[in-house]
Amino acid sequence: MRKLFLTFFYTGLFPYAPGTTGSIAGAIVGYIILLYLPISTLFLLAILITIVSIKEIGIYEKENNVHDPKEIVVDEVVGVWIAFSLSSATLLQIILSFIFFRIYDIWKPSIIGKIDKNYNGGIGVMGDDIIAGILAGVSSALIYQIYLFLIKQGYGPYIIF
Repeated sequence: MRKLFLTFFYTGLFPYAPGTTGSIAGAIVGYIILLYLPISTLFLLAILITIVSIKEIGIYEKENNVHDPKEIVVDEVVGVWIAFSLSSATLLQIILSFIFFRIYDIWKPSIIGKIDKNYNGGIGVMGDDIIAGILAGVSSALIYQIYLFLIKQGYGPYIIF
């Protein structure tokens, strides 16, 4: 049951790019949640899953004697959901949030990389993705606001997302 949860229904066991696969799965589930429930629900689910994940990741790492194994993708799911929660729920913002999240999660700039390198256990595994999700959500919201401003000024095509 622990492996099912931490691999987000075994999507983390995909042989190629498990982090991206887990992020895509999380984005699809997050989008479906947003179709029927308010954005605050997605945010609260991300918090709940984070709390449970920190403990479960610690146990999993001890049992398998490995830090941040590639098959654990629940951290990517939480990161994507945080990004969606902070940016908003238009299709364009969801796409931007996903792209920014993957960039920050792979590149690991600044504090994201420091958390990844300096913290062990569930805090380290979840922490870098939480910060990446926050930065992705803010980046998406900022780009979207610039887009709306430019549209109001008469620049660029108006695309309904």
